Amino acid sequence: MTIRDLQPQSVWEIFDEITKVPRPSKKEGKIIEWLMAFAKEHGIECKRDKIGNVVMRKPATPGMEQHPTVILQSHMDMVCEKNSDVEFDFEHDAIRTRVDGEWVRAEGTTLGADCGIGMAAALAVMIDDGLRHGAVEALFTVDEETGLTGAFELGEGMLTGKYLINLDSEDEGELFIGCAGGVDTLATLRYTTEPAPATFTYFRVDVADLLGGHSGDDIDKGRANSNKIVARLLWEAAERFDARLSYFSGGNLRNAIPREAYAIFGVPTEMAADFRRRFEQFAEEVKAEFHFTEPRMSISLNEMPTVDCVIDLPTQRALLGAVIGLPNGVLAMSFAVDGLVETSSNLASVKFESDNRIVITTSQRSSVESAKLYAMQTVEAVFTLASAEVVHSDGYPGWTPNPDSKLLEITVESYRRLFGTEPKVRAIHAGLECGLFLEKYPELEMVSFGPTLRGVHSPDERLEIPTVDKFWRLLVDLLASL
Repeated sequence: MTIRDLQPQSVWEIFDEITKVPRPSKKEGKIIEWLMAFAKEHGIECKRDKIGNVVMRKPATPGMEQHPTVILQSHMDMVCEKNSDVEFDFEHDAIRTRVDGEWVRAEGTTLGADCGIGMAAALAVMIDDGLRHGAVEALFTVDEETGLTGAFELGEGMLTGKYLINLDSEDEGELFIGCAGGVDTLATLRYTTEPAPATFTYFRVDVADLLGGHSGDDIDKGRANSNKIVARLLWEAAERFDARLSYFSGGNLRNAIPREAYAIFGVPTEMAADFRRRFEQFAEEVKAEFHFTEPRMSISLNEMPTVDCVIDLPTQRALLGAVIGLPNGVLAMSFAVDGLVETSSNLASVKFESDNRIVITTSQRSSVESAKLYAMQTVEAVFTLASAEVVHSDGYPGWTPNPDSKLLEITVESYRRLFGTEPKVRAIHAGLECGLFLEKYPELEMVSFGPTLRGVHSPDERLEIPTVDKFWRLLVDLLASL
């Protein structure tokens, strides 16, 4: 069985087509062309703005002309993560999907159901002449995953609707009416090199097979951060065994918990045997520490040929001190919404650049603006103590819940009528584009829902098949009810 055999057939067939189109963040040219061609093929009114966002419009069905216009919103880019042993080019290759019981997965890469399945549902609405609805606008934004650029730079007059349904949620049976705001912090350390000591033994340590995941949705699940684990070992190796660092690389995306990291370093040869014994202890201790949350964790140490150079000792101390000292994970839980993470920070990546720079990327989120600022300041303070150059992104606003929304009321009624149960209404710690839309269109009422996804922003990403049908039925019924 392939995904084209699944129901609702139109949604799955379109999703299958989407998975064949490369669409990394900031490189959405191919999916924009595909969307424009889709609209032309089906005779759908369509336009794009300067940044690349695409809007399609479908008139109301007969008898529904007086109903308010509804916006169906999803983003067209996807997180591009793969296992290190998988050969894949996200700029050219089609995602390799497979049906695995009640789930759809990809082969060793992210699936792109975030937000490809939302796109597919919106496009299925646009071409289905059997549905009842008022006028519909389908908005597909660029660069949601790495900068929210599409939402920030949404062109004037692109939207006319009163209600916006965001199709970028990941828990069927839950309706989201609020989200956290966020800001990224980047620090740069500049280093010099010196010849690697000839009397050292050199090693490569690898931390791999962590679960990773979405730095908003999964930050409260107690998962390990690969950058932190490598830094912990290197810190101890430097303190006890006079280790010298040659290279450190871990993580990729600002909004993904890092799953893999490695470092190349050396210790004096006369200490190598003692270091090996301590490494074995360290690996067992860390695996025990994360026994319940990281069952597949791998920590390996392999001897290397002599390396050419190591970084200067002051920068080594600054780097390791910063990575060890940076706050990471949940910083505060909400007192306003039970079970909601209020504030968090994610140590996303550590990268050695070719021009003798080390760039460390972190991402802070909070549903309280002052707490987001404080988290950003805390991260900046650690970097400042390490004498790093620090810059922050512009950040993005949260979406303040409106429990009295008419759109929410109708959505709850629709879900209750269809499935005989009450949906959960909640806010989410992940960032959605809704806060930015509200800044541009303050009269909008918004709700977000979707099918169930797990392992988002990691190669373990998977989409639960039965929930796609429920997602589609709710969307269709809601459009008719509005």
